[in-house]
Amino acid sequence: MKDLLRTEHLSRTDVDLLLATSAEFAEKPLRSATALANKTVAIYMTKPSTRTRLASETAVAHLGGTPIFIRGDDLQLGRGETISDTAKIISGFCDALIIRTFKQSDVDELGANASIPVINALTDDDHPTQLLADWVTIREVFGKDISGRKFSYFGDGNNMTNAWLIMGAIMGAHVVAATPEGKWAPDSKYVNIAKEIAAKSGGSIEITNDPKAAAKDASVIYTDVWMSMGDPESERKEKIKVLAPFAITESLMSLSAKDSIFMHCLPAHRGEEVETSVIDGEKSRIWREAYHRRTTIQAILYHLTRNELKGNN
Repeated sequence: MKDLLRTEHLSRTDVDLLLATSAEFAEKPLRSATALANKTVAIYMTKPSTRTRLASETAVAHLGGTPIFIRGDDLQLGRGETISDTAKIISGFCDALIIRTFKQSDVDELGANASIPVINALTDDDHPTQLLADWVTIREVFGKDISGRKFSYFGDGNNMTNAWLIMGAIMGAHVVAATPEGKWAPDSKYVNIAKEIAAKSGGSIEITNDPKAAAKDASVIYTDVWMSMGDPESERKEKIKVLAPFAITESLMSLSAKDSIFMHCLPAHRGEEVETSVIDGEKSRIWREAYHRRTTIQAILYHLTRNELKGNN
């Protein structure tokens, strides 16, 4: 597999390899300090970022490479140059490309036309690097045996919901998405992809509009910010009202398993999608989760540039 364009492209073997390598990079960040020696990695972002930018640049540096950060308005794409041409140009100068942008189709097209590995660091449809960080964190807490455990996401049916369901399916887990009905429900396309994968992996996919049922006995309670980049500001009032029952409160956490943890991909809006006492409480694992953004991107770069990920085909 040349690229990591979508979560669904990963096999269970790939994920296990990436999680193991990420854990090693957490223990020894400079374990492979010359893996990208004399190599450059372009980091192209049309969306602002804190964690993804820091994680990407430090991951490249820890592997001995040189990161080149490119803002959305730094390239000629906005002036008519095609994605195909851009992919070829970047391929001539760099050894890998990390991209954080809006359209999934743009990432797919870059991957199809680049001769170097392309890594999806977030689109409106998917977020594979975040889910790898999430599952390293989950494995640190619960180990490899997740039988009998439930992993629940709360909020709107966004890119994180898609990735949460699909990665959970790959891992053979019982994953739940608790979302409103209607326009903020999960995209049926990605729900069906997750169900197809789960049918083979032994996992299970549950979609519910009942936050209490989703929280009951869950090992992980997970949420995301309610207003994502690109969401119409005109919908803020309506969206927050609809999502209010899905906020992570102390009351909701009390329904979860005794050893449950709280997770959030950040940034967080305390008092909106999560109570301050929860996100800053003893069950929260958000800082370790954020730390693993670097270890997982480091692992992806390490294995993709060595052609060691096989994909699910």
